[in-house]
Amino acid sequence: MTGVLLLAHGSREEDTMITMEKITSEVKNQLGLELVECAYLQFCDVNLEKGLEILISKGAKDIKVIPYFLFQGVHIKEDIPAELEEFKKNHADVSITFGDTLGSDKRLAMIVADRVREIL
Repeated sequence: MTGVLLLAHGSREEDTMITMEKITSEVKNQLGLELVECAYLQFCDVNLEKGLEILISKGAKDIKVIPYFLFQGVHIKEDIPAELEEFKKNHADVSITFGDTLGSDKRLAMIVADRVREIL
């Protein structure tokens, strides 16, 4: 079974988790997948490892980790891949694929343009 883990940076602000839970719910609805969870690199109880474990406990054998990050920084290039490789050592029966950041997608530019229009 395929599972999706949306991975955000995390924050001490509770609103961050509320926003991420809303995004996760919307992605789950749009994809029609049963197993869509969110996790955080820092400051939150559900870190990357726990998020992966949650999906595995629900039957996921093929996990797609999607970073909810805009840019290709150190977390994306080094930290997360290293954590995933370490996790895979103890979970050889689970396939884990690390997706791309949100980047410069035109759909994001449309959202930014909408935000500008809201305050013009």
